[in-house]
Amino acid sequence: MAFPFPILLLLFLSIPISESKLSIDYYKTSCPGFQDIIRETVTTKQSTNPTTAAATLRVFFHDCMVEGCDASVLIASNAFNSAERDADLNHNLPGDAFDVVMRAKLALEVKCPKIVSCADILAQATRDLVLMVGGPFYPVRLGRKDGLISKASHVAGNLPTTNMTMDQMITYFRAKGFDVKEMVALMGAHTIGFSHCKEFADRLYHYNKKTPTDPGLNPKYAAALKTFCSNYTKDPTMSAFNDVLTPGKFDNMYFQNLPRGLGLLRSDNILVKDPRTKPFVELYAANQSAFFADFAHVMEKLSVYQIKTGRKGEVRSRCDQFNSITTKG
Repeated sequence: MAFPFPILLLLFLSIPISESKLSIDYYKTSCPGFQDIIRETVTTKQSTNPTTAAATLRVFFHDCMVEGCDASVLIASNAFNSAERDADLNHNLPGDAFDVVMRAKLALEVKCPKIVSCADILAQATRDLVLMVGGPFYPVRLGRKDGLISKASHVAGNLPTTNMTMDQMITYFRAKGFDVKEMVALMGAHTIGFSHCKEFADRLYHYNKKTPTDPGLNPKYAAALKTFCSNYTKDPTMSAFNDVLTPGKFDNMYFQNLPRGLGLLRSDNILVKDPRTKPFVELYAANQSAFFADFAHVMEKLSVYQIKTGRKGEVRSRCDQFNSITTKG
């Protein structure tokens, strides 16, 4: 049956824009300087603040796991809404990540106003920063829209915690669409960055009634951490590198550290103990190329997790607030 042109046009317009495809060259025409602006911004920021790469990678993960990769974690709370970044699990998110996205957004708004989403900026900046500190390249498909919801109450249950059992970790990641191998590869992000002392203090001082210190920790490492973190209750900002040997370099040292008792968090330590995850730890410890290939794959998969496109989102003018500042989320 042939439709007259007006009917065909109406049928075309009725197709949800949200089904549009992402593409690597999404901004080729609308904002041709996108790639260069992101690269210049992250290079400057990482050079002056070397923790930026790890900070941005962490914020990106926290963003994607709650509401999908839609920059909802960047929203600041207001009188109408308590946003994600004010949830307990997000209180320690590093400011360098928010700053680098803000800087990139400001530069992009000058060159191509109201074109580039904060979600795309965060995704691209994360990849470029991982690459900058020695990690693998992976393609970033673009065209995300910024989410319209950011609620602190949505965070709990959508982010993993350091005290999870392996069963809980596997169940959590599986519910998000990631298998055991992908989970272990993602955990390899701990090859850079740091954790606050309160996140692993129980392993040092309160492991159990008979043994205050986790025997899974290397004794010398545990002793050094005890001294370093001794004042953590008074100074909650105290933190230690996740990878004590090459903390600023994206490599496979994190996996090499685990069987030596140099895994900082409980969730790190159990990776090398459980038979479901140990083979992947051993694989990545012995073969950095295998780790890089699997990490690149899982990051590409993560970067499109529950994204918003078309009318399901917006392109924010500012990354820390919805375009309508009275939006309640």
